[in-house]
Amino acid sequence: MSETRSVVVEREMPFPAEKLWRALTQPHLIAEWLMENDFVPAVDHRFRLRGSWGSVDCKVLEIEPQKTLAYSWDAMGLESTVTWTLTPTGAGTHLRMEQSGFRRDQAQAFAGAMIGWQKFFAKLEEVLEGSVP
Repeated sequence: MSETRSVVVEREMPFPAEKLWRALTQPHLIAEWLMENDFVPAVDHRFRLRGSWGSVDCKVLEIEPQKTLAYSWDAMGLESTVTWTLTPTGAGTHLRMEQSGFRRDQAQAFAGAMIGWQKFFAKLEEVLEGSVP
């Protein structure tokens, strides 16, 4: 089996896990920080993320409310898994995102994900500060 790489982004967020969970699982909120979608928080649900550049085919792999969310992320030859982990802290929640499955020959996709997830996290923080109850 070929070796793969992962993109990991971690942030301490000054919000409770419940609020972060809503932003990660409610379609209208996902659309505000990530992409338009038809997400449903149910294992095996297939959904699509749609951006101006194209779309991503996804399938929910794991859900543990307010703790873990994992889904496949398949686009333009990249078959990967995105896993969100929420850990309550004294000041809010530690949010960790790992996108795993980048092959060594997918350097451009890996670099794009490194930049893209930083931007998505910034937008997520904006959404959390504003529109998420």
